[in-house]
Amino acid sequence: MSKKQFKAESKRLLDLMINSIYTNKEIFLREILSNASDAIDKLCYLSLTDDQVGLNRDDFRIDIIVDKEARTITVRDNGIGMTLAEAENNLGVIAKSGSYQFKGEMDKEQAGEDISIIGQFGVGFYSAFMVSDKVTVLSRKYGESEGVRWESTGADGYTVTPIEKETVGTDVIMHIKADTEEEVYGSYLEKWKIKALVRKYSDYVRWPIRMDMERQERFETGETDDEGKPKYEYRTVTENEIINSMVPIWQRSKNEVTDDDCIQWYKEKNRDRKDPCVLIRVSAEGNISYKAMLFIPGEENENAFLGDNKGGITLYSNGVMIMEKCDKLVHDYFEFVKGVVDSPDLSLNISREILQHDRQLQLIGRNLEKKIKGELEKMMKDDRPKYESFFRTFGTHLKAGCCDEYGRYKDFLRDLLIFYTSEDKMITLKEYVENMPESQKVIYYASSDTLKHAISLPQCEQVRSRGYELLYLTGPLDEVVLENLMEQDGKRFCNVVTDDLGFETEEEKKAAEERDVENKELLDFVKESLGGAVTAVRLSRKLAAMPCCLTTDGGITLEMEKYFRRGPSEEMRSLRANRVLELNAEHKAVQALKAAYDAGDKDKAAQYAKILDTLAEMMAGCEVEDPASFVTLVSELF
Repeated sequence: MSKKQFKAESKRLLDLMINSIYTNKEIFLREILSNASDAIDKLCYLSLTDDQVGLNRDDFRIDIIVDKEARTITVRDNGIGMTLAEAENNLGVIAKSGSYQFKGEMDKEQAGEDISIIGQFGVGFYSAFMVSDKVTVLSRKYGESEGVRWESTGADGYTVTPIEKETVGTDVIMHIKADTEEEVYGSYLEKWKIKALVRKYSDYVRWPIRMDMERQERFETGETDDEGKPKYEYRTVTENEIINSMVPIWQRSKNEVTDDDCIQWYKEKNRDRKDPCVLIRVSAEGNISYKAMLFIPGEENENAFLGDNKGGITLYSNGVMIMEKCDKLVHDYFEFVKGVVDSPDLSLNISREILQHDRQLQLIGRNLEKKIKGELEKMMKDDRPKYESFFRTFGTHLKAGCCDEYGRYKDFLRDLLIFYTSEDKMITLKEYVENMPESQKVIYYASSDTLKHAISLPQCEQVRSRGYELLYLTGPLDEVVLENLMEQDGKRFCNVVTDDLGFETEEEKKAAEERDVENKELLDFVKESLGGAVTAVRLSRKLAAMPCCLTTDGGITLEMEKYFRRGPSEEMRSLRANRVLELNAEHKAVQALKAAYDAGDKDKAAQYAKILDTLAEMMAGCEVEDPASFVTLVSELF
């Protein structure tokens, strides 16, 4: 029996595959089990037209045998098997896939839905060498009297010999490598580990995967203790168990599985004690077929934006997990959605870990996003309190989506946004515009850290006095969101702190400008007294009852400045708004300032100026840098 060599190209591919193609060694079992499933699929398909097969659907199975002493894992199936020539052709030439050839030859109309071939590239088998130093394959093809033994220790070659084998099917025997400092290969010989890998990657393979499992059983010894009670001991009992679920819950019809069953599955799967607020079940057929079961959680994961917690949709192909958290199905603005998508029509790449072409995935994703948006709109219409609760939890994701990629998704998301117009009322932008009186030309908004503070901003006085509603923005992204949206139904957004409210006539504007000129000397003095704290001092056109307020010039507002200060880079944290102090000339505090200045008491006038500036900062929600100095200034007035 001479050893045969892999072709030079196959040697390079084998080395590349073991060291590069697969990113996770533990998927070797997924690949071997998928091949076993394919082999059973082929024989099951053949049994539809060949009554000599002698096996019913319930007779097919995959067995896993673990021998810790021999350091072997055996995966045994009773599928189609291989001849000597097929073993040499399929296993001796890497990337030669018998499954792919079978799929190409199979007539789709005859195949129906009973057949699903997972393996398409012929390299999955060789993933066994990531954890094995020797792989032995014992196989016998259905209809053949002789079996074959294929054996290899890796890239140095393989042997193929005829053998006697009693049953049809294939045994893949993997001799597990010795442990190293970097890798404990022996962990794969633990049955709990094997069971966990089956549950993780191959739980929904359609055929039963069986393994001998040990458990402790209590039994009576026949003796009694001093009190006459029976004595018990424990013994280890071994039972052959099915360790995979086979039929996933999302593959079952609504007649078989209720929504309550799905919700219970979600809670167990995600260890969530709270019911999801939305359940979406999809069964799509057409150019691409798929089934999906999606959930919008009832509450946010506190680590939702961190690494492993991002993306909650698991991608399957024919019941085999391809990606545990597929972030390509939906955009980040829906990343809070959890669930599963299962499609037989995905184009898998060579490692079966990502997609060869993402056109199918994009199509599925677009359809799912429409479903998600539709369910959210339905919730908004039918159960507004529930939607408001959802938005308070997940609204940041939607707002961030409006700003992503220069506002590319803003029109898709804008109808899902809601904002406060009072302490107990939230409305959409569309609803705001519908409520606007004919005299109102713009959408007014005010921003602050809290709703209560936004409502109390002095610049809101004139807007409310005219009976107009305001949007109160309390999130760090809210102003950026409105900048990206730009308008709603032809109505632009107006920041009451920085923008012209549009209430003044041309005559009033001219009179205000003349008043600024008349008081230029006083305003310049106030600016100088503040020592660069503000870039300008003006007489306000917005204030009614308050003595002063703080506004800004330029593109950076005070709320943006607060947001930037929490930024990741020093450059972002250093960005500052150009502060403008606005004074209410009709207020007695400002009149006291003017009186002191006109009387020549510059020190007292400067003291008033600093007090008014600090008051304006406090009303704007800015942090007062030196509270003690402010207290001293106020105290000296008494």
